[in-house]
Amino acid sequence: MSSPYVLVLYYSRHGATRTLAQHIARGVEQAGMEARLRTVPAISTVCESTAPAVPDEGAPYCTEADLANCAGLALGSPTRFGNMAAPMKYFIDGTSSIWLSGKLINKPASVFTSSSSIHGGQESTLLSMMLPLMHQGMVIAGLPYSESELLSTQSGGTPYGATHVAGRDNSNTPDETELSLCRAQGKRLGELALKLLEQ
Repeated sequence: MSSPYVLVLYYSRHGATRTLAQHIARGVEQAGMEARLRTVPAISTVCESTAPAVPDEGAPYCTEADLANCAGLALGSPTRFGNMAAPMKYFIDGTSSIWLSGKLINKPASVFTSSSSIHGGQESTLLSMMLPLMHQGMVIAGLPYSESELLSTQSGGTPYGATHVAGRDNSNTPDETELSLCRAQGKRLGELALKLLEQ
């Protein structure tokens, strides 16, 4: 049996959400938990199109076992019209067997996102990503205002989860405030997972 881990599961098209995921993973590890980075394959409107078995770059694709056996979950997706991207939704929609087994009940979860503009649907995306996690029985952990960057950020960061403002052409890289909030979110998630494992 493997040691407990927090799954940091993300989809990223231009790299910003992947960077947020990496910093959330750092925070998880600061809490003394293993962080397992995983992604989901892109999907196509062309039914015959399939993704390679292994991604060309970045984290491996997530398996059902990765999700079912995690001690906690950080779920990240870019914002698409105020909602999570289709590849992440497609993956989540295929987790009925985990829901039936109850394997995620009482495990902590958090969410994160990236959008082109500061008012580009970040908060609605975060809230919509929480819904399937609540159906799975997970315990949602946001970012508390004890993280002072939430009161001073001029870019991303919400009490619902870490965010990034990528800009119209996706040229903005995550700034230190956004990354600090990612690490704080990961650390909190890791600490909660450890406490719940002790129960």
